[in-house]
Amino acid sequence: MVRRIMTDGIDEVNKSKQAGSERATYITRAIPGMHFSIDIEKDGFPLLTLRKIPIKVFVAEQAWFIMGSRKPEDFLREYTKIWDAFTNPGDVVTVAYGYRWRKHFGRDQLKLLIDLLRAEPGSRHGVIVTWDPAQDGLSLQKKKNVPCPYTFTVNIIGGRLHLHNIVRSNDMLLGAPHDVAGFALLQCILAQELGVKPGIYSHSISNAHIYDTHFDAAKEIMNRKNEHKTVVLELPEKTYEKIESRDAGVVKAIIDNLMSQYQPLEAIAGIKIVAY
Repeated sequence: MVRRIMTDGIDEVNKSKQAGSERATYITRAIPGMHFSIDIEKDGFPLLTLRKIPIKVFVAEQAWFIMGSRKPEDFLREYTKIWDAFTNPGDVVTVAYGYRWRKHFGRDQLKLLIDLLRAEPGSRHGVIVTWDPAQDGLSLQKKKNVPCPYTFTVNIIGGRLHLHNIVRSNDMLLGAPHDVAGFALLQCILAQELGVKPGIYSHSISNAHIYDTHFDAAKEIMNRKNEHKTVVLELPEKTYEKIESRDAGVVKAIIDNLMSQYQPLEAIAGIKIVAY
C-alpha cells in the first residue's frame, strides 16, 4: 500500500498540525478507497515487522476503549500519552472512541453487539458507530480531533468472527499499522467473548495518505525486506471481562504474549505525528 501511494498517489496541499507546533502547510500523497484484508486465524495477528512499532500503546489504548473511558488519566496514561494532545482543559477527550461506543449515544453499543451476536450469531446488524453527525465534520471549524476509524461492522460467518473497519483518513506510516493492530485485537477479544475463532479483519480507507515529512521513511520501508514471521495471539481467559474490571494484569499478559513473538526490523527514527 505504501509503495502504491508513493508511486501512483496524488499530491495535495493540506493545512495540518504538527504535534507541538502551529498549523502548517503539508503535502499529502494520497489514494482514495484503499482496502486490504487478512485472515487472522490462518495468517496470524497483523503486527507490522517492516519497522518496529510500540505494542504496549495499541494494547493499552484498545483496553481503554473497551472500558468506555474518555479521560487518559483513567488507566491509559501510565502506558502512553498519545491522547494527551487531544484533551480539553478538564483532561477529557471528547471524541474518545470507547466512550462513543459505550455511553455517548445513550446506548452501550459494545454490550448490545455482544448480546445480539450471542443470541443471533447470523445477524447482519452488528454495526458500531463512532461518528456523531451532530458534531463531527462538515464544518470549516477545525477541532482537535474527529474520529478516523468511524464505524465498524462485526459478522459471524462460518463460525468465525469477522470485523470490517471503515476509516475516513489514515496516515499510512503511523496511523494505519496502529489502527490495524488495535482493531484486530478488539476482533480477537470479541471472538473469545462469543466463543468463536477470529476470522477475517478488513480495513477500508477513504483517504490513504503519506505526508511529505514521511516520504524518506516510506522509501526506507519500500527498500526493506524481511521474512514474514507469523504472530499468534493467545489471550488470557475472559479477557473482555477482565478489561472491563480494569485488570492491568490482562493488559500486561497481552503485551508480553505479543512481545515474545515480535521480531521486527529496526525502528525508523524521526517519524512525527501530523494531526489533520
